[in-house]
Amino acid sequence: MQVHNRLALTLFASALTFLEVPSAFAADAMPAASAPAAAAAVEAKSSEYVKPNIKHGSYGKVNIVVPLTSDDKGIQGMKLRNITNGLKAVESWKGKMNVTVVLYAKGVTLLKNPDEQTQKKLDELRKQGVQIKVCDNTLREQGIDFHNLYHVVDADIVPSGFAEVAYLQAQKHFVVDPVN
Repeated sequence: MQVHNRLALTLFASALTFLEVPSAFAADAMPAASAPAAAAAVEAKSSEYVKPNIKHGSYGKVNIVVPLTSDDKGIQGMKLRNITNGLKAVESWKGKMNVTVVLYAKGVTLLKNPDEQTQKKLDELRKQGVQIKVCDNTLREQGIDFHNLYHVVDADIVPSGFAEVAYLQAQKHFVVDPVN
C-alpha cells in the first residue's frame, strides 16, 4: 500500500511540474513588495467603466406595472431611477415601454409634499408617458384628500392599488418590483 501511495504522489508531483501557473495565481508567485502594486493596478482597471459591445434585438413594445408600497425615500428613488433607466434602454434599442406606477399603502407618501428633485423626476416621467395611479382604499383609510397629493387628478385614482396591479398583469403588463 505504501508503494502505491508513493507512486501516486510521485506521478502527481511530476504532473505539476508540466503545468503552467495560471495568470490568476501569478500575484501569489510575485515577491511581497510587488504584490501591492499589482493589486492597485487590478483595482484601477476594475473601477473604470468600459462600454461593452452589446448585441440585442429590439425590445418592441413592453408594458410594465411597478407597485410602490414603501414610504422609504431610498426605495422610492431607486424605483424612479429604474423606470428612467428602463425607458432610456428600451428607446435606445428601438422599443417602446409603457409604464404604470401603482401607489398604495405607504407608497402614497411619494406624492405627499415631494422635494424639488422628486417633483422634477415625477414631471419628467409623466412627460414620457408614465402613468401614476393612486389607491382609493389607501386614501380613505389614511384620511388623505387626493387634491393634496402632487399633481393627482380624479383619473389617477383606482379603486384598489393591490387589485390594479393584478388587473394590469392580466392585461399583459409585467410586474416589475425591484425590491426583493
